[in-house]
Amino acid sequence: MKIFRVTSVLVTLGLAASLLSGCSATVNLDAAPDANNPTCAEQSVRLPDEIEGLARRTTNAQATGAWGAPTAVIFRCGVAPVEVSKLACVTTSEIDWLVDDSNAPSYRFITFARTPATEVIVDSKVTSGAAVLDALAGAVARAKVSKRCSG
Repeated sequence: MKIFRVTSVLVTLGLAASLLSGCSATVNLDAAPDANNPTCAEQSVRLPDEIEGLARRTTNAQATGAWGAPTAVIFRCGVAPVEVSKLACVTTSEIDWLVDDSNAPSYRFITFARTPATEVIVDSKVTSGAAVLDALAGAVARAKVSKRCSG
């Protein structure tokens, strides 16, 4: 009888652990081509635990971040730098961003003229792009700037 109870408790604990781990599933992302850049590591350690009430989640790729369940914000450092673009360029918290609205209400923001470049994807039905970019500015500011947005 005692062995049955111990086994039953272990099975119950195992089930509980597997159910709890399902609540905080890892977000599967692809690392950017230059994700191993040391500046991406500097950015990654400075990512906030929360953005606009959205909790940070675990990701499976280097130099990435994700917030919200379901995911509403994605961060990837190490994308190709952009210095010339027809996309609109906006500045928030002294960081210049190119705005790709081709998949609205999901917006893609790419740092302008920073090496390495950073990409942020925001579901605007859940949170404000400007608020997200402001929250990430402290981390993103680590990248080298070669020029600024022009009027």
